[in-house]
Amino acid sequence: LTAMLTERELDVLRLFDGDDSYRQIGQVLYVSVNTVKTHVRSIFRKLEVTSRDEALERARQRALI
Repeated sequence: LTAMLTERELDVLRLFDGDDSYRQIGQVLYVSVNTVKTHVRSIFRKLEVTSRDEALERARQRALI
């Protein structure tokens, strides 16, 4: 069973649904691109995926978003 996503990780995950770059996601959330990358790595690890599309699909399957 994967660990629960933090509130901030969920914020990043919700923004995966567009074509925004990590830099643009960072600007929306007022964090650095490196912080976004850290959240993305954590999301991928916790959801056991390797892409944004897979992460969205898995999150929807688990009713996280």
